[in-house]
Formats: sequence, C-alpha cells, structure tokens
Amino acid sequence: MIPVSEHDEDGYIGPATLVLDGTELTVEVTLRGHFQPIDGYYRWYGRIAADEQLAKLAGGKKRPVELRTPDGTAQGEISDPDPWDRYRVTGTSTPPFHVPTSLDELEPQEA
Repeated sequence: MIPVSEHDEDGYIGPATLVLDGTELTVEVTLRGHFQPIDGYYRWYGRIAADEQLAKLAGGKKRPVELRTPDGTAQGEISDPDPWDRYRVTGTSTPPFHVPTSLDELEPQEA
C-alpha cells in the first residue's frame, strides 16, 4: 500500500485492474476511504487516470465495475469523467486496498 498522504490513514495509489462489461483494463488509480459512523459503512472513492480505452468503453456514463489492486478486489461504480477525462470511482464496504484494523497496524505518529 502506498499511503495517499501523511494525514490519510487509508488509501492506495498505483496500478489496478478495472473490469468493465467483462473487459479488463490496466489503469492507474488514486483511492481513499473512511468509515462513516452514521450509517456504519466504509466508503471508498477515488480517480482513475485518463485512459483512452476506458473512455471508449464507458462512453462518459455511470457504470458498475470491479476494481482489483494487489491488496484486494471490490465492486464499485464509475461516474461521469471530469474535464481531464479522469473517471471517479466509488464503492461501499470492503475496499480494494488494505485498511488497518488494529492499532498495531498503524504507523506511529510523530508528536
């Protein structure tokens, strides 16, 4: 796992496999996530770097996808691309990246 920043505990930046309508694409992603205590769900989200093949397959529309990273696989959804042709990806529940589940897994914070 590559931390997103020193302030984000959960996240991933790097290569991923996106499955859309049975087609596997190798893409670059930036993902983050957090637990939402109000409804009890873990929400993960991020951006997929501009990819010509993804743009052709998705056609600028919201679509269900599967996202795979070296740490896991999750079902999610891509939405309309931004002005730079990056699709947003979101999901609920187990993310496609490792999430610390104990204090021992968290890196010590400097004071």
